[in-house]
Amino acid sequence: MAAEGCEEMSGNGELTESSAMEASEVPVPPPIEMEEMSEENGSAAEAPEAPVGPDLASFTMPQAAEDEEGELPADFERLWKAAHDNPQDFTSWTDLLQYCEQESHITASRRALEAFLTGYPLCYGYWKKFADLERRAGYNNKAEEVCIQGLQAIPLSVDLWIHYINLLLGTLDMNLPESPVRIRSVFEDAVVAAGLDFHSDRLWDLYIEWEKEQGNMRNATAVLDRVLKVPTQLYNTHYDKFKEHLNGHEPKEVLTQEEYEELRTSCRQSQKAERAEQAQEEEEERPPGEEEPATPEGTDTEELMQKIREQVLVCRDKVYQDNEGEVRKRWNFEDAIKRPYFHVKPLDRLQLRAWHSYLDWEIAQLNKDTKDPSPDPNEAATEGSEVEAQPQEASEDAAVAHDDHRVRILFERCLIACALYEEFWIRYTQYLETQSVDQARAIFKRACEVHLTYKPNIHMQWATFEERHGDLTEARRVLEALEKTLPGLAVVRLRRAALERRAGQLDQSEALLQEAVAESKEKPTLHAFYSIKLARLLLKVGRNPSRARRVLQEALEISPDNDKLHLNLLELEVSGDPWASAEAVQECVTRALAAPLAPHTKILLSQRGLQFAEDYSNSIQSVLSVYEEHQKLLKELGGTKRGAENGDEDPEKLSKSDDGSAGAVSEVPATMPHVPITTPPPPVIGSDMSTQSGYGGYSSWYQQPQYGSYGYQNTWNYNQGYYPPS
Repeated sequence: MAAEGCEEMSGNGELTESSAMEASEVPVPPPIEMEEMSEENGSAAEAPEAPVGPDLASFTMPQAAEDEEGELPADFERLWKAAHDNPQDFTSWTDLLQYCEQESHITASRRALEAFLTGYPLCYGYWKKFADLERRAGYNNKAEEVCIQGLQAIPLSVDLWIHYINLLLGTLDMNLPESPVRIRSVFEDAVVAAGLDFHSDRLWDLYIEWEKEQGNMRNATAVLDRVLKVPTQLYNTHYDKFKEHLNGHEPKEVLTQEEYEELRTSCRQSQKAERAEQAQEEEEERPPGEEEPATPEGTDTEELMQKIREQVLVCRDKVYQDNEGEVRKRWNFEDAIKRPYFHVKPLDRLQLRAWHSYLDWEIAQLNKDTKDPSPDPNEAATEGSEVEAQPQEASEDAAVAHDDHRVRILFERCLIACALYEEFWIRYTQYLETQSVDQARAIFKRACEVHLTYKPNIHMQWATFEERHGDLTEARRVLEALEKTLPGLAVVRLRRAALERRAGQLDQSEALLQEAVAESKEKPTLHAFYSIKLARLLLKVGRNPSRARRVLQEALEISPDNDKLHLNLLELEVSGDPWASAEAVQECVTRALAAPLAPHTKILLSQRGLQFAEDYSNSIQSVLSVYEEHQKLLKELGGTKRGAENGDEDPEKLSKSDDGSAGAVSEVPATMPHVPITTPPPPVIGSDMSTQSGYGGYSSWYQQPQYGSYGYQNTWNYNQGYYPPS
């Protein structure tokens, strides 16, 4: 029986590299050649079918078998509660699993493993532990189910495939005719799913050795032929094993009937031609009357067998050289990856960059083959040439499909080591979306429902994806599920409201914001934020300024010290009818000045009221009245602010006002000409211009940099996740 793969289990369930690897199997980088291979993809191997990905919709843990151990260990409930209260704490889970293993309690272990593997399905070491647990308890069928569930979650796990196969080899009755058929079927599933992995050598070797043990030398040759076309870490050992396999058996036993007959015929013809030439030379030297020794017709001599072997190796050597070129291209990328397995510990930047570089290169190879099919410009456009071009086009399509399969395999490998990084999941969906929306959706589903349940950005990307493709129902479901998982996250509620608004459901959008306002009254800052959003929706989209005003005024009753509420209410009043809102503007300014706001905010609001009066007031008396109140405010708040507020700022730092004007502010001369009595008197000569610049001087209060944005900053990063990263 084929030996099991050599691996050791670490404390957290991961597999470490075996120290029992023979020295002959230590990988050696391929030799560096001066010239690159002329063919990009090595041999003309047919692209294997895409591996069957895990069907997460049917991802259910096997039902626990009833046993007699009803009472759980003493500390189980404590450790269980610690793990469930904080499911993202990996250490709590490992403590629970280690305790159950020490207690040798099958019910507790089964319960803990089921819960753990639901949240961390990429920990293949624990799948193996779970299967071994069921097998030791005598539940072979349960052990099989555990392996199948694990392989649905992580189909690229070579170790788990080997464990599953060895489980079947140890439990099936190989005397039954259906048992070898089933084992071979599992081997085929394994090499299709994980055979293109760079570290899949042990799986291929196990398959080959099993076929030899069954006495199927031709099947072993077929498997060797397949692995010779796969760029793996131990690619050179496979060629050595093929030579050993070929030299250790008769060619007739290891080759297919068609290949053997073809080589036998060609070698015989070659041998006959050589003998005819040799006979002619010997005939001249043979004594008269002596005849040539007769050779029985149809006899296969050892010399003929050796020639057949040589011809076989000539064909395989071309395949081996092409595959070595593919290995050489990937060697440095593979060597840069230090942690190909899953772990909750973060990867360093070099590792993340290594995965990105590898993906960039593999996708570039695919795009190169797609855009450069190397057509012949001189090919005649005749009916015959079109017929001849069809096989070439078919081979090009197969090569592109083969490279696309490699890209997907690399993405799947990357998503094992980098499962907790949103950027790689999003990149995979972007790659698949151009080919199949359903496949991209499946990746979003796997990422958000299994691995990244607490990462909001990718959930919002998923909702955006669904909305972009017209499935508003699914987009709503995704955002609602995210809000249940992460309650109180403002950006999620805003996304839900924006989704309804874009869908034309203004009432539903308004209801979502109103609900958020009502639920956040105990959190003044968040309540003010939602109130501002609701007021803007009512004003800008609903065209209902009275309701918007009411929302802001109610919010001010809860948070009178929130400067953003005052600024937005003032903006609402200023944006209305100038003649009808003059009193409301001044009332808003008066309310703000009486509120416990910062001095610079009060000055800003007062300046805005003064500017409104200057722009829209019907009488100069009202302008002067507002101006005098503003000057009093400046004196009350101290002289340190007045210089900056009244025009001593650098002109380059002055921002534009609402009407787009940004004219330079001229200094007031020391002596001023006679002006009408309606303006304040000019300042005394020699006095401080910054403190006595009158209304007629227009100073730079008109162009305060704060006015442009009203000091409002969106600290919730509302735009995050709307568009995929470039």
